Amino acid sequence: MAKDSKVRQENGVVLSFIPTGEYYFNKGINAFHRHDLTGARKYLERAIQLEPYEPMIACQLGLVYMQLEQYQESNDLFNRILEELDPSMTECLYFLANNFAELGLFSEAKNYATSYLDTDPYGEFIEDAEDLLYIVGMEEDGEDDFPIKDELILKQDKARQLLESGNFEKAVEILTNVIEEFPDFWSAYNNLALGYFYLGDMDKAASVLDELLVKNPGNLHGICNLAVFLYHQRRDQELQVLLEGLEKVKPLLIEHKYKLGATFALIGRYKQAYMWLNKLKKYGFEGDSSYYYWLAQSAYYTGHEQTAKNAWKQLLELNPEKEGQEPWNDRNAQGVGFEDDVTSTLKKLRSDYMEERLFGIFILSKSTRKDEMVSHPDFKSLDEFSLTEKVYLANVLDADLKKQFDPNGIISRAHQVADILYEKHHPIDAASSGLFLMWFSVFLEGVKNGQEFTNLRGFAAATEYLWNKLKHEKKFQAEISKTYEISNSTLQKYTKIVLQYCK
Repeated sequence: MAKDSKVRQENGVVLSFIPTGEYYFNKGINAFHRHDLTGARKYLERAIQLEPYEPMIACQLGLVYMQLEQYQESNDLFNRILEELDPSMTECLYFLANNFAELGLFSEAKNYATSYLDTDPYGEFIEDAEDLLYIVGMEEDGEDDFPIKDELILKQDKARQLLESGNFEKAVEILTNVIEEFPDFWSAYNNLALGYFYLGDMDKAASVLDELLVKNPGNLHGICNLAVFLYHQRRDQELQVLLEGLEKVKPLLIEHKYKLGATFALIGRYKQAYMWLNKLKKYGFEGDSSYYYWLAQSAYYTGHEQTAKNAWKQLLELNPEKEGQEPWNDRNAQGVGFEDDVTSTLKKLRSDYMEERLFGIFILSKSTRKDEMVSHPDFKSLDEFSLTEKVYLANVLDADLKKQFDPNGIISRAHQVADILYEKHHPIDAASSGLFLMWFSVFLEGVKNGQEFTNLRGFAAATEYLWNKLKHEKKFQAEISKTYEISNSTLQKYTKIVLQYCK
């Protein structure tokens, strides 16, 4: 029997397999995500044969035709959707506009783009349609404007590359110039806002998007980005206004469902987040670790515990460091860290490793259950502590011993550096505990080499910078320097020092 036969025999029973349109649709989607356009077309054409009145299949096939530059076939499908299958799928107007622009029929492209903007002011392709009208307008003005159009596209692509590579300051510089030259080129505003956001300047990021939404009130990407920024700034009333617009959006493309779902998850609107992210799973979407993280979070907080656990299992395969941060972990779910975990802290105080014992004392200093820990029968007796630990413990318990045995304040400065790190990373969880362990390890090695630890913020910033590098996470020097209020040169200097003491 052939391998690809649609029947198989098992224990004398013939089991038939009758593929559905949904089956081929999912295979087509997976092929599309692998950039296998020929395979995607084959599967989606089969899907539409089986389910000719399903607008979702027709639209996805139209998009594949678009990518393959089969513009006439693509236009036929989009027109059929609007005229017969589902007139509410207004995004097809934008897709038609895009196709006509590619064909050089700029008047038709302008008409469809304008129709899309008028019909769906909260549509997910508002920004794209605005950009298309901008470019089409240049084309219609004549050949003399081709150099201007080319310059704009080159600048925009360069800025996006800089953002993706982490060169945020240069990207901000280019995008600021783009907006000065082309004040109604809306995508530049969104990218500029992201640049400021990545640099940690939340006020400027929000200000840029405020300006964008005054000039272009229906810009979906701007609304989505601003929602995240306002959430971080705790501007709840303004956030609620934006969310009323976002909740009206009905995305079609998988990447846009992901964007909307992730945005809702980021701001804690788990019901809406789960709706979109779970739909992606049904489509066979193979996401990255961020996708599974937000799916697990939104599923858990909406009562879909099995989905959450399945998503978390897939997340750990991609990112094992997330182990211990499950949303159903009571400590994390309640926003409580190791600071009030008595058992964990007592174990750290009895560790075989000095840095872990010092970390345990630091946790003790931040705990609301300090008295309970000190009086616990498993708490070590003072005789079991080393001299360094005794002095540190004296710092924590506000005793006079620190003046006698730490006259130069070295151990006190170790605690102050940990305090600075704690300002940025609290409550302490399984992930951030590695940062504090790294610092106390650096401190112990530095003491052996006579390091005085005078610039507290310099040591804190350098430790976090190297910690992020160790985890292969993107955090650039400019971002860390700004967070710890030091110069880039200071960060570079102390990074070299800390690097010497990293075991």
